[in-house]
Amino acid sequence: MKIETVVDAEIELLTAIKKSDVMALETILHDDLLFNMPDGQTITKEFDLESYRSGKLKINSLEASDQIVNVIDDSAVVTVTVALKGAYDGNAISGVFKYLRVWKKSGKNLKVIAGSCVQLA
Repeated sequence: MKIETVVDAEIELLTAIKKSDVMALETILHDDLLFNMPDGQTITKEFDLESYRSGKLKINSLEASDQIVNVIDDSAVVTVTVALKGAYDGNAISGVFKYLRVWKKSGKNLKVIAGSCVQLA
C-alpha cells in the first residue's frame, strides 16, 4: 500500500463527510467499524450513516491539516487535525479535533476499520 493511496482515500472520506454522501461513506467505512467519539461514546458504521441519513449531523465547514500517514503492511494509521463547524441534533459543533483512523485493504478498496477523535483545547 502506498502513502499516496491512503492520502487519496482520506480526501475521499473528508469530501463524503462534507457532502453528507451516505453512498460514498457506505463504501469507505468497514461494516465492523468502531469509532470513539470525543465524549467517550463508541459508535458503529450504522450509527454514523444514520446520523447523515436522518439529517441529525450537518457539516458546514471542515478543514484538515497536519496529516501523518504510517503504512503498516496492508493497513495504514492516519492522524489528522480537523477544524470543524456544524451541528448535531440541533446543537452547534465548532472546534479543532484530532482524529486517528485505521485504514485496511478490504478487497480492492481501502476501508476505515477504526478511529477516534478528541477535541483540542
